Amino acid sequence: MAQNVILIGAQWGDEGKGKIVDLLTEHIDAVARFQGGHNAGHTLTINGNKTVLHLIPSGAMRAHAECLIGNGVVVSPEALLKEIRELEGAGVRIRNRLMVSEACAVVLPVHSALDIAREKKRGKNAIGTTGRGIGPAYEDKAARRGIRFAELFKDNFAERLEALLEYHNFALTKYYGADAVDFKKTLDEYAAVSQELASLSGDVANRLHELRAAGKSIVFEGAQGLLLDIDHGTYPFVTSSNTSAGAAATGTGIGPLDIDAVLGVTKAYTTRVGAGPFPTELKDETGALLAERGHEFGATTNRPRRCGWLDIAALKRAIQVGGINTLCITKLDVLDTLENVKLCTSYKLDGKDQALLPYGADELEKCEPVYETLPGWQSNTRGVTNWDKLPAAAKALVVRIEELVGLPAAIISTGPGREETIVRKHLFATYLFDT
Repeated sequence: MAQNVILIGAQWGDEGKGKIVDLLTEHIDAVARFQGGHNAGHTLTINGNKTVLHLIPSGAMRAHAECLIGNGVVVSPEALLKEIRELEGAGVRIRNRLMVSEACAVVLPVHSALDIAREKKRGKNAIGTTGRGIGPAYEDKAARRGIRFAELFKDNFAERLEALLEYHNFALTKYYGADAVDFKKTLDEYAAVSQELASLSGDVANRLHELRAAGKSIVFEGAQGLLLDIDHGTYPFVTSSNTSAGAAATGTGIGPLDIDAVLGVTKAYTTRVGAGPFPTELKDETGALLAERGHEFGATTNRPRRCGWLDIAALKRAIQVGGINTLCITKLDVLDTLENVKLCTSYKLDGKDQALLPYGADELEKCEPVYETLPGWQSNTRGVTNWDKLPAAAKALVVRIEELVGLPAAIISTGPGREETIVRKHLFATYLFDT
């Protein structure tokens, strides 16, 4: 009986993971974030009210759920405090059940300044980062010069900060031609922020082991998606962390053998934000229709998402490297008006068949999608909660996706609301779902 479930995106992010985590947390005890930072936004729609979370796990809207931010996450103190205050302003008590790993790397203003300066320097070759400083913060962590969350509250913080700014300001001013980040201003800002956050710092790894020993259930929430993984994604157009299921262990301190199931979330079509190759992208009326019906704008940056047909070859790669053993398909209702729906089943690469997404952006740029066309249903599926109530053609699409990837789709989302969901197969513990 599954108790510890990892939930990860199986595309280039924006798959609707936040809603699914919120759905699962009705019957679980804790949600733990394990990578990424405030560059990712998870949108929850509950009773028509929309909440966007960036750092705090998507269990925030369930009053019983502990929210844990693991060591693999890079944390902006200002962004975290802003999010806490926004939740509190909406009547959500969060501080009493939120813990931030003392080992989290901190995202500082200088990291954002570097991020923006680098993208400007790259010009037309810009990666398309959010400019939030996530990459530079991970770099400092790997270089062992970064500042950890618990160190915000120590006597030597000013000394550590001054040394870090001296190092980065040299690059900002001498190489990028940008303004330096002021030490005194940053120190004063963090003195105020730190007073409010000190009580949240804790040993997240130990807390997770305590929960597991007590027989409690945990969802490990990933940010971004598998195709943005620093190792397995479309490099260099990727994020700065590992987004696969394996990162849940290193990013929280839980053991890999303590995981019971991995749920991969995919849209019924594909989207991508920012630069990078996208074989099934639709730059026509159909692409515009998907964007309009799917409200395809980034939750963090509000940038428009590029839209295209579902890429099975990419999805199979994500399943393979992500350890995914069941699927959740979201936004099925977005396809309601289409006469036909296409699935990219493979690619042609240099005249040869390519069954999986190749490594690296250069090879993927040369791939031509091979499509299979299925009939659309041209009727409303928005809010359907019963599999048998779906149109035959909609069910046929889901079944065909299952056949092509070799996995069942346990959950199908038919709208943004918590209740607009079909639960088909109880692959986890029965207490995770009600029928």
